[in-house]
Amino acid sequence: MSAKFGQPSSTKLALESSVLNNKPIAALHHRTFESIKQVNEDDSEFWFARSLAPLLDYQDWRNFLQVIEKAKIACERSGHPVQDHFGEVTKMVTLGSGATRGITDYTLSRYACYLIVQNGDPSKSVIANGQTYFAMQTRRQELADDARFAQLGEDEKRLAIRNEMATHNKHLAAAAKGAGVETPIDYAVFQDHGYKGLYGGLGNKEIHAKKGLKKSQKILDHMSSAELAANLFRATQTEEKLRREEIKGKQRANQTHFEVGSKVRQTIQELGGTMPENLPTPQTSIKQVEQVQKKLKK
Repeated sequence: MSAKFGQPSSTKLALESSVLNNKPIAALHHRTFESIKQVNEDDSEFWFARSLAPLLDYQDWRNFLQVIEKAKIACERSGHPVQDHFGEVTKMVTLGSGATRGITDYTLSRYACYLIVQNGDPSKSVIANGQTYFAMQTRRQELADDARFAQLGEDEKRLAIRNEMATHNKHLAAAAKGAGVETPIDYAVFQDHGYKGLYGGLGNKEIHAKKGLKKSQKILDHMSSAELAANLFRATQTEEKLRREEIKGKQRANQTHFEVGSKVRQTIQELGGTMPENLPTPQTSIKQVEQVQKKLKK
């Protein structure tokens, strides 16, 4: 993997590590973690593990490898492909004799760095500062995303949430499979339990009929942004609960999905919101919205 600029010296990294241990994390945004960021030819960002290790006060590579392995396990349990965030590479280094040999390194995504910090030695103050840094960065991004989202029109909001829904349904499917929901029929039943919880007993077929959709049309493509948001919350919370409580067995997974859907419905009711089955069905499908957006961008 090639980069557009080289790695900082070990002296600089050691200095930055020392500073990071003693000053507010916000003031060191560009002088520490961001300063060792690498950029690929396609402008995607990554970090070398051997550059990150001393910054996090890990001088022994073997100890840092243990943290990387923990982070990889956390990545897998979160439903994210490990290979997308942890890329193993071989780098050539020059020995004192002038000979060269290959050493193992990792190219890390920002998410991988976050997981490494979360799984690092909590007794190291630099790790605590690193956790604070990522928490701050995440909240800043959330606020920026909220502001941008609020400025979108209804169809743009629908498209954005529907895309999120597609991603999180994949994570939900992986979590459900881990719980024992294996066949397509099993998963259809599992999904129906979630809908019945959220829609007061209505399953996929009933919702489909209530919206007046054709057999080939998907109900998620004919929801308002509010209805999609309720379903997104159902999906993300069910995935988290399945993994957190290590639920096993199809019946327990189905019941969990139903209970989460019911809880989301209860929350909507307590907030005085409209029940999802009573929300209006948009006249345009997500596919039509996508086509319009593409034309506007040309």
